[in-house]
Amino acid sequence: MAAVIRSSGLWTPDASISNDELVACFNAYVEAYNAEHADAIERGTVEPKNPSSSGFIEKASGIKARYCIDKAGVLDISRMRPRVEPRPNEALSLMAEAGLAAAGQALDTAGRDPQDVDAVICSATSMQRTYPCMAIEIQQALGISGFGYDMSVACSSGTFGLINAINMIETGMARSVLVVVPEITTPQLNFRDRDSHFIFGDVSVALLVEAEDYAGDGGWRILGRTMKTQFSNNIRSNFGFLNASEDPEPSFEDRYFVQEGRKVFKEVCPMVAELILDQLSGMNLSSADMKRLWLHQANINMNMMIARKVFDREFDESEAPVILDEFANTAGAGSLVAFHRHNDGFDAGDKGLICSFGAGYSVGSVVIEKRP
Repeated sequence: MAAVIRSSGLWTPDASISNDELVACFNAYVEAYNAEHADAIERGTVEPKNPSSSGFIEKASGIKARYCIDKAGVLDISRMRPRVEPRPNEALSLMAEAGLAAAGQALDTAGRDPQDVDAVICSATSMQRTYPCMAIEIQQALGISGFGYDMSVACSSGTFGLINAINMIETGMARSVLVVVPEITTPQLNFRDRDSHFIFGDVSVALLVEAEDYAGDGGWRILGRTMKTQFSNNIRSNFGFLNASEDPEPSFEDRYFVQEGRKVFKEVCPMVAELILDQLSGMNLSSADMKRLWLHQANINMNMMIARKVFDREFDESEAPVILDEFANTAGAGSLVAFHRHNDGFDAGDKGLICSFGAGYSVGSVVIEKRP
């Protein structure tokens, strides 16, 4: 049985941080740091920190702003990370709350009751806790009677979760699956690091994926999907439950996200473009058959290079929409948010491609076709 993306939903925090606001905080921190370590800097035993600028951020990434679960904590120079209030075990967790909002919107758009859904997949870069599964908490809050599970493939979490849902539907294991991607990424970011303090934003996105004979009219038929992984240390986070048992215990800063950006750019772009072109060729399609590419939203320069290689020509922005200016990098949610925001203007039979790429390395690609 063919699978269909029936609908999508999106949640964002209320607060957004502009580049100017972020840079003002970062530069105030740099000034205070350099003043505190002035003697050591003069002796050459400590390297001075360099200020940032909004122009540098936008040129390097295409990012102009990002949503954040706690703007005040990030912009507090004495803290520079979000504040998260502890919640009792009986209360809905922060990540489930974000996922629930996006999932509810997807259900409402499709006119579905939660009891119509068989399964929930929660797929994200990092989970708020190890267990119980975030997916099962979302399932419980919605009143879904089937099953749920968590998974993570870094910035390919969204597409890998979607592909798992497709597989379950095609094998008859489920007829309706909610794929929920709550990416609460700002707590993973070192806001005192000039090279990365601007990268991530918080968001949650959800897709309702159903069997074609159950989905009714509309939506997007799945034509094909593929996945690829290749180990690399160039994007890494060492945060985990074993940290507290390490001796000596690592410093707080050592648990943040780190990357070798230039190496990632050089290695990932050709890998992704080749995978997409091979996938299309194997389906007897070409890039000329793709009306739109919804690519992972990590860096505008990566997206432009990959799209140019795939289309083999200059292209219009509508053919590879970018949401980085508003959302920044939302990890596994990025390509799905781009799809949610920019899936208009399609007639029945028009085709497009959703593709993620990121740490691992990992690449997930799904070819879809608009249904009548």
